[in-house]
Amino acid sequence: MTWLPRLNPVPGFPQYTGPHKVGTIDIELPVADLDSPAPSPRSDITTAAFRVFYPCEPTGRERPVRWLPDEHQRGYLGAYARFIGIGNKFSEVFAYMPQLLYYTTIPAHRDAQPLEPQTQSKRWPVVIFSHGLGGSRNVYSHLLGSLASHGVVVIASDHRDGSAPISYIGATKDALGTEIPYRNMSHQPSKDIFDARDDMLTTRLWEMGLIHDAILKIDDGASLTPLKDRHSPSKLEDMRDVLQQFQGRLDVQRPGAITWAGHSFGAATTVQLLKSVFYADSGSSEEKGDYTPLYLPDTSSKIAAQITPHSPTILLDLWCFPLHSPSTSWLWHKPLPCYSSATAPGGTNLLGVLSAAFYNWRSNREDSKRALSQSLTGTTTLPGPHLFYPENSAHLSQSDFGILFPWLTKKLSKAEEPERTLVLNARAILEVMRGAGLEVAGTTEADFDICGDESNKDEEEGPGRDSRILAKTGEVRGWVAVDTSTIGEESLIDESVARRRNSSPEEALKQGAVLGKEEKVPT
Repeated sequence: MTWLPRLNPVPGFPQYTGPHKVGTIDIELPVADLDSPAPSPRSDITTAAFRVFYPCEPTGRERPVRWLPDEHQRGYLGAYARFIGIGNKFSEVFAYMPQLLYYTTIPAHRDAQPLEPQTQSKRWPVVIFSHGLGGSRNVYSHLLGSLASHGVVVIASDHRDGSAPISYIGATKDALGTEIPYRNMSHQPSKDIFDARDDMLTTRLWEMGLIHDAILKIDDGASLTPLKDRHSPSKLEDMRDVLQQFQGRLDVQRPGAITWAGHSFGAATTVQLLKSVFYADSGSSEEKGDYTPLYLPDTSSKIAAQITPHSPTILLDLWCFPLHSPSTSWLWHKPLPCYSSATAPGGTNLLGVLSAAFYNWRSNREDSKRALSQSLTGTTTLPGPHLFYPENSAHLSQSDFGILFPWLTKKLSKAEEPERTLVLNARAILEVMRGAGLEVAGTTEADFDICGDESNKDEEEGPGRDSRILAKTGEVRGWVAVDTSTIGEESLIDESVARRRNSSPEEALKQGAVLGKEEKVPT
């Protein structure tokens, strides 16, 4: 009966490959219960929301986790269909097919008991992840759950800046619940568009500060009362119990301990957050010129102490367009904190992974190399970053969509081997974290098998290391190192490049780059 699974129309996920079971909990907290390091830019966003993926105790009590809540599927699916370039008529049909996805679950346990940390420090390493345009806290579940299965607590943000297909803000004692729709805007550079993206980034950075504060409070054992989502089957008592069990188990108090990560617009958010916090008290007014900070935290805040040159940083398909705003030009020309001084670690803790589509998007590729390298300082004395791309991958390959809809992403973008692409991303992230001194589980035989590699026999660097995934010599099939020592002249700040068609993730999907062709300038 091996043919029966192929007849199952319900999209599904493979199991996570790490040694630990994975739990997950959806958290929404009133902003009034949190301490923001910077003033609030918006009064209509009254809560902060995020999903936590974490190693959990093995449990015989199955509590399935729906990939999307049924009440929200139609709005989400219609927006996702439009995002990946499906025509409006088909997207409307696609949006009326939520029943199949209602039965789609992720291989995690809802509100499960957290596993006692298996590390010497008795604390789990933590990643805070920012989603991209069209994303949410739910749509990177396979990548983030894979990290959790290797001994990482991952915090997946839910941004309310208008970048998600739709955001639902729960009612608090002081405010009614509301919805924030997707902000559809042009991607041609102009003052109005840069101002609008600045506005979105301002919201995103403020939310990242709130989420950081929430994680500190959870580790401190503070009494927090999450909102009870009327669509969630979780019990409030269970949610509180899970949060209390994280007390003293998260490695978030040491400066530089948290790994900051994001995809696309989320990667741009990560870059802007690290620079905004690290350089908050730097530069003269003459040097800064017309610089207008989007996020200006108190220099005595805990997030200011947390972000250091040693902070591990993961940038997946970095979208550079928002970083070129004239208002933040001064910040663009500052290097990432890891290159801030002669004694900084350089790119050893810095990983960029492009999709093949974004690699072929020449102007964004060159700007990504510029953003990740030391070239912004005018010197190259420190180690460079880790930058790779998996062949035959698309922008959506780093989200859940490649696995859920492999036939669709292959047809639209020629993307192949969606599970392998995510495993390659996870292996690289985990190896960078190991190199940063964070205790995570070793790469498993299952991951080597999925990638078609022989088992890693090199034990000289320590058991569980996966040195070949960061090697620049092509040891892993289809995993291509990108040379950051040379950077082309292309840049979104050049007027000629500003006229290119591929000035957004959506356009990169719909235009030639997604087909594996070199970007062309319209004549």
